[in-house]
Amino acid sequence: MHAVIQLHIDAPPKPAAGQPCNGCGVCCAAEPCPAGALVSRRTRGACAALLWREAGDGDVGGGLYRCGLVEQPARFLPKAVRWLAPALGRWARRSISAGRGCDCSLSVG
Repeated sequence: MHAVIQLHIDAPPKPAAGQPCNGCGVCCAAEPCPAGALVSRRTRGACAALLWREAGDGDVGGGLYRCGLVEQPARFLPKAVRWLAPALGRWARRSISAGRGCDCSLSVG
């Protein structure tokens, strides 16, 4: 199956499976994780919580993608339940296996 995903032109290239995440965004642009599916209200297509971060002072290279549910969980919750943001952030970290390396088997080209 082939699919076209749109990524920022300055996004880093996808690392090999098992290598550290570099913020390429391929996995989340292709489909949301379980936490992202909840926020995006879909199981296919780009995750609504995928955030592009421009390169800042001291950064090497261009910008990168980050999970908004990990970095800014309150942003994706209604005001009445923003107190759940820390728990959502922890669940999102677990859903994306943060710190475990790239687990995206998609090939890009």
